[in-house]
Amino acid sequence: MEPKKIARINELAKKKKTVGLTPEEKVEQAQLREEYIEGYRRSVRHHIAGIKIVDEEGNDITPEKLRQLQREKGLHGRSLDDPNS
Repeated sequence: MEPKKIARINELAKKKKTVGLTPEEKVEQAQLREEYIEGYRRSVRHHIAGIKIVDEEGNDITPEKLRQLQREKGLHGRSLDDPNS
């Protein structure tokens, strides 16, 4: 998210605490918050998709659902052609 939008979120939050927001500002705040939260969720999903779980012995124990996602994205050398990857 752009720094200008984050600054606007903070500006609206401060204004809400002091003098209150107009109906238009409330709508703007809700839209900005939703955009921020969606970006955060996207970031977390991307981070989780890159995780590979390995036990103490070096065996890959990544859950199958996550492996499938990694195959689709071509992460960690996983391939859609090789279901055992």
